[in-house]
Amino acid sequence: MASPSPPPHANTTDRKTNPAKLRVFFIPFFATGHLIPMTDLAVLFAGNPRVEATIVVTPSNAALISATISRSSNPIRLLTYPFPSVGLPAGIENLATASPSESHLIYAAVDLAHQSHEALLRRHLPDALVADIPFFWAAAIADELGIPRLTFHAVGVFPQLIMNNLFRIRSEIANSGSDNTVVTVPGLPGKQIRIPRRELPQFLVSEDHMSESWARMKEAQLRAHGVVVNTFCGLEPEYCEMYRKVDAKRAYFVGPVALSLYGSDPKGGGLRGCNSGSHVDCLTWLDRWEVGSVVFVCFGSWCHFSPKQLAELALGLEESGRPFLWAVRGDRASAAEEWIPEGWEERVKAKGMVIWGWAPQVAILGHTAVGAFMTHCGWNSVLEAASSGVGMLTWPLVFEQFINERLVVEVTRSGARVWEGGRRSEREEDSELVSREVIRRAISRFMETGGEGEKAREKAKELARMAKEAVEEGGTSRRNLDHLIEDLINARGHV
Repeated sequence: MASPSPPPHANTTDRKTNPAKLRVFFIPFFATGHLIPMTDLAVLFAGNPRVEATIVVTPSNAALISATISRSSNPIRLLTYPFPSVGLPAGIENLATASPSESHLIYAAVDLAHQSHEALLRRHLPDALVADIPFFWAAAIADELGIPRLTFHAVGVFPQLIMNNLFRIRSEIANSGSDNTVVTVPGLPGKQIRIPRRELPQFLVSEDHMSESWARMKEAQLRAHGVVVNTFCGLEPEYCEMYRKVDAKRAYFVGPVALSLYGSDPKGGGLRGCNSGSHVDCLTWLDRWEVGSVVFVCFGSWCHFSPKQLAELALGLEESGRPFLWAVRGDRASAAEEWIPEGWEERVKAKGMVIWGWAPQVAILGHTAVGAFMTHCGWNSVLEAASSGVGMLTWPLVFEQFINERLVVEVTRSGARVWEGGRRSEREEDSELVSREVIRRAISRFMETGGEGEKAREKAKELARMAKEAVEEGGTSRRNLDHLIEDLINARGHV
């Protein structure tokens, strides 16, 4: 069927500029964990000479990806639109920069972005659209414009399938008793997965903004051209197979996108690479240590520990006696006032290093000195650890991270929990304080010769081998990316 004529107010200049190239627009969600992999995906698309890639973001988020775009050898176009007015201070346009009390306003901005997205798409008329999962309205706009729309997922298929299956029984979950109730996930292949209710994302337990929009997001996804996921088949094979059958017309598993572009190059990758002297210093510091001896600690761009918990973590790292590299949100000045234990910095300076703010995680995980990664189990972190062959000490905090942890600990067995048996919760106020002694024991147990950490590292190395093969010429992720671009080229004018 021929593509419908553009509406009278549309500007068709962009389409006429270079009709030979497939013009693909990418619209990421307002979170660094989504923004980075989608930018990497756009760079991969732009590596094909038949494609012109354009990233559509708000001004502050554009600044976050400027280094990645400028370093890319493939030209990337950038379009900006104003961040919706929701009462946030100027420049706060991302979950990573919003405070916990402001995060709900970021989600409020999602719905208000609809009009800006529609105006941009009608004005520029791209040939294809890759839109992040929260922007469900993109499917209807793409249908009207006669272009294929793909949903982008920054998390893997294992957590997606689990959340989908639990969403269908959320009324049972909500009425199942106390938060200690353990929920068995129905309809999964392979190992049975069981999760306490208190560790589930809130939209599966009670009504909130996400529970109201989840059905609309999934409906839009199922009617779209397909889904692009930052994962690789070797990490979650039986789940990828199931996902193709139940959650998309077409599914393209193209990850790990960071590995495709940069490997573990410490100087590459914009936000993923070393952009300052302190970042280079941390790699030089790692050079001092023996292979597999250092514990790397990082809880992502959006985590908020209490001052008391940060102090316990600091003391637990010290008492473990292991060399550690710790990436801490915020700045040292405020931390010194709020939580750094007296004399701690002086006591650990021989064995510990703290990076304040952003850390070049890919480069750090790729360093041979790193033997363990204490992580919140955000999907990017799980992928990057798997790509680097580093075993994980898991400490999930919010949303799907408790689900991701089960892939790491129970399915791939490439990691171990920091603590078992305590009260863990997706709501920080309901989670118990993790003591320095628990942290010390977890590190010691994981790093000892012949212990659980050694087995986890062996599994992680196997995942790293499969990840590398996936993104190489002829690998599953490379073939998926090539097929995706070819499918979009063939669909041009026939949607």
